[in-house]
Amino acid sequence: MAARTVTDLEVAGRRVFVRVDFNVPIKNGAITDDTRIRASLPTITHLLDRDATVILASHLGRPKGKPNPEFSLRPAAGRLAQLLGRPVQFAEDCVGEKARAAIEAAGPGGVVLLENLRFHAEEEKNDPAFAQQLAELADIYVNDAFGSAHRAHASTEGIVRHVKQAVPGLLMAKEVEYLGRILESPDRPFVAVLGGAKVSDKLEVIENLVAKVDALLIGGAMAYTFLKARGVPVGRSLVEEDLLDTARDLERRASDRGLRFELPVDHVVAPILEAGASTETLEVGDGAIGNRMGLDIGPKTIDTYRAVIRAAKTVVWNGPMGVFEIDAFANGTIAVARAVAAVEGPTVIGGGDSIAAVAKAGVTDKITHISTGGGASLEFLGGRTLPGVAALKQ
Repeated sequence: MAARTVTDLEVAGRRVFVRVDFNVPIKNGAITDDTRIRASLPTITHLLDRDATVILASHLGRPKGKPNPEFSLRPAAGRLAQLLGRPVQFAEDCVGEKARAAIEAAGPGGVVLLENLRFHAEEEKNDPAFAQQLAELADIYVNDAFGSAHRAHASTEGIVRHVKQAVPGLLMAKEVEYLGRILESPDRPFVAVLGGAKVSDKLEVIENLVAKVDALLIGGAMAYTFLKARGVPVGRSLVEEDLLDTARDLERRASDRGLRFELPVDHVVAPILEAGASTETLEVGDGAIGNRMGLDIGPKTIDTYRAVIRAAKTVVWNGPMGVFEIDAFANGTIAVARAVAAVEGPTVIGGGDSIAAVAKAGVTDKITHISTGGGASLEFLGGRTLPGVAALKQ
């Protein structure tokens, strides 16, 4: 991470452009989850308390490079005003006269939220002229959008070339610190729990963590690619046929390193993926699965995973153990969430499903760090350099 953060700068009377991640779910004009807005509050309040003019910029959804009222950030401005307890100016554009007028109206100690950056196709193209237009709005650049740090866009990477001072915000610094510390110098045993639908989504993460962790616990639908690679009958469970050789190679590498590589030994199966479906718990490998699919880890697997997690000093978890949105297939994910919450050492959770799972289990406040960046945290854990982070270092 960059040597300095936003706390090291004199900001009084200066205009500070803060790239935030307000890519929040909105339904019928109302925000249904404001977690990402709340995560940005420490940086915003730090700047406001020091009489900076705070200029917030974010994307929302995929408006395909042109204005679309469905993807307006106006609801986010309203919610932010409620959270801050002060007015938030809303600019109807992120560059040009409308942006400048809103910034002028906000003044020192004020805050303005610019309209969706992706209403301009130049944002995702990392267009230098557009990046310069953004830079001209402010004196200082702060990137606090870890969730967008894996994208080399105008507001995350290009803008840095056009400002005199560029530093991470408090959230960005915290994300990089926690994830970096876990990868570089974890307290051991270091356990990784990975779930979700596809091996391909987490292939780089598995490849990177195989060289670093002491135990790797695999759950969710992605486990079935590994199980089929072992020659185990998996019924209609989701399998990525083109990754069977890769799965064998990863398990072989884990064995060569002597790390504990766990796959489910029993599972909850059903003929269809829906609430109310008839379920049965079977041993993995039992041919009675027939034409059914595995949708959660079973009680024996839960006991094994819980024991490994209980002995851990560091845990990183990304991805559910089953289709936890349906109660019949949620037991494995809830059990893992509670086990991770009971670990005394550092615990880091990433990915929207895992975050929802710890919330459902009622243990959110017992997790050391919950990452706001789904794709960004996966790429970071996979060993990739994030363009938004690299730009600040330079």
